[in-house]
Amino acid sequence: MNRELEKFIKVYLNMEQAPDVSGDLRPTLHAFRKEYVDAVNTGLATVLRTRELSVGDYERLTDVEFDNEESLYTYLQKMYEYLFGDGEQQPAPPM
Repeated sequence: MNRELEKFIKVYLNMEQAPDVSGDLRPTLHAFRKEYVDAVNTGLATVLRTRELSVGDYERLTDVEFDNEESLYTYLQKMYEYLFGDGEQQPAPPM
């Protein structure tokens, strides 16, 4: 996981921020400089491809618990689609 994605996850997908699915996350991310947005995109695409982020690692970064890797990666895929694809609704983590 690259540094930009780690920072993004810590700040915007933590236990306090992640349940807010008002739809502000995509415009917030895309308001940053292009290099940062591209790094988050690349980092998240890499994590989805390699599945290098464990449930425990994610919990240490965010305090958000997932029951298993499948549910974590389903959430991350939906988040990727929302942030960089045609996903219309910002996904909420299980709380």
